[in-house]
Amino acid sequence: MACSKIFSGDLPELINEIIKYFQNDYSTLHSCILVNRLWCRLAIPLLWEDPFSMKLPKNYRFIEIYLNNLNEEDKRKLKEYNINENLFPSNTLFNYPGFIKCLNTWKIIFSIEQWILAIINSKGLQTTIQNLYPSNFDQRLSSSRLFYKLLFKIFIESEAKLNTLEVIMVRDMDHDCFNDVFNLILQNQDFIYNIKNLKLQRIANGSKIYPFLKFLYSNCKSISSLYFQFPRFNNNNLLTENYFLKIINSQENLKKISFERNYLFKGKFLLSLKDSNCLNTLNTIIFYRIDFKKIIISNDEFEKLNVLESIHILYCYSLNSDFIQQVANLTKPFKLKSLFMDIMLQIDSLRLLLQKSGHYLENIGFGSIISNELRKQFELIIKYCKNIKFFEFPGFDNLNIYLSFDLIKNIDQNLNYLSIDFHYYLDYYHNRTNNNTTSDNMDPSSVVLLNLGQILPRKLEYLNLSLNFDIKNLEIFLQNSQNTFIKKFLIRNKMQEGSDHILPSIKKYIMKKERVKYLAIMEVYFEKREDLSFMKDEVKEFESYNVKVQNYNDLYVQVYDLIKEMD
Repeated sequence: MACSKIFSGDLPELINEIIKYFQNDYSTLHSCILVNRLWCRLAIPLLWEDPFSMKLPKNYRFIEIYLNNLNEEDKRKLKEYNINENLFPSNTLFNYPGFIKCLNTWKIIFSIEQWILAIINSKGLQTTIQNLYPSNFDQRLSSSRLFYKLLFKIFIESEAKLNTLEVIMVRDMDHDCFNDVFNLILQNQDFIYNIKNLKLQRIANGSKIYPFLKFLYSNCKSISSLYFQFPRFNNNNLLTENYFLKIINSQENLKKISFERNYLFKGKFLLSLKDSNCLNTLNTIIFYRIDFKKIIISNDEFEKLNVLESIHILYCYSLNSDFIQQVANLTKPFKLKSLFMDIMLQIDSLRLLLQKSGHYLENIGFGSIISNELRKQFELIIKYCKNIKFFEFPGFDNLNIYLSFDLIKNIDQNLNYLSIDFHYYLDYYHNRTNNNTTSDNMDPSSVVLLNLGQILPRKLEYLNLSLNFDIKNLEIFLQNSQNTFIKKFLIRNKMQEGSDHILPSIKKYIMKKERVKYLAIMEVYFEKREDLSFMKDEVKEFESYNVKVQNYNDLYVQVYDLIKEMD
């Protein structure tokens, strides 16, 4: 009875909550559109929140639906580029531009360029090549800038209100395009006035964006998540730093700050927060590939961060004894939630850090670390870290693997994300073992497949195996892990000459037993890549067993993205 009421539309509030659950599941949202008018009305806005970033295969012709909202004067401008009005849909059921919530400036430009190419390649439109996508760079820039500005104008006139704005400026062209629309934004401040998430990345020429930065710290006070990433060489680091510190300190509800490869702030960051409006709201700080050489952490500033709940250190530099000692000297807890390293800390420094923060640690990884003291380091992790949820397998040495097994068994049911990526180390290993006189020279991929299945927890959110798969060993792994349900299972197989395809084994042990919700498989042979998601007949077969096939690169989780999702 309850199900029939849901499908008939008698419980609209409940239906709305159900459909929100599928916010990033685009294939399911497309199915919801077909149920009835109410389901369609609730699903369409979610599908059109951020079409420029959708990972689904697309042809970028959705831009034409936006351009249908142009007034007659703007449509006349398009005729200069041989864009015929017949290209646009005659009728649209919804105010699609008004649904936009997330904009990434670089992705808009990229989408425009792909859309133009799609038109060029369409049947009957070959004569538009020279006008639409001229070989002359200045003409190309002019056409892209026009479409870019028109799209922003459409969003603003449709009374859209952004939740997320990502400004990425690498080329002068990127700056010029954004400056074209900045005056539109100034005249229609409601468009970004209440943004919650702001990302400023790779701003190659800071001076060109200063008016926008000033506007942000003067007008936008509701930002909850800030992401900064600037190149090493900026034309005026001190002035740029000043603007960004003002943005931070002006916020009244700032909860998260992320720094990536950032050469601003250095030791001044925490000091700058002492009089900030966000002392009682900031709960997450992410450092991604930051040099800690000049970072200063002292009690005076750290104590003022009243609600700081998690600190994430991802592949940063200069994590030496000096920095670790600063952490150890803090009287307040240092809630280190993530630690991913390319270079392992010295034993004494690692012990000091884990004594201080180990029981907070949930996400840990070691990249391709090789260390003579690896056993001692793993013993410290097992001793102090009882709450690991994400584990990235280290290296390609069999000692690493067996020590990692001990850690996985110690983590037990807490483990939720596991990534084992030997793909880039296999050639190195084979070259190394050819000259190895010891008996322990089994291929590390085989070691993993023969031993991992029996120690996995009963349920995993995510498992990524990037190995050299032998069919016999793969089937042993699949048999041993048959009691584990994996929501997202990724396989990247580096095939050798004469290797068999793994798909028959996957069908036998995974597809027919419905042990996986999302599956991605990529088989790599030298430069050739075959992705299961492009095999339409195979995809349909898996879907008949309720297994959704996705592209490997789309399903693959970058560490930084995973941390953002978890917090």
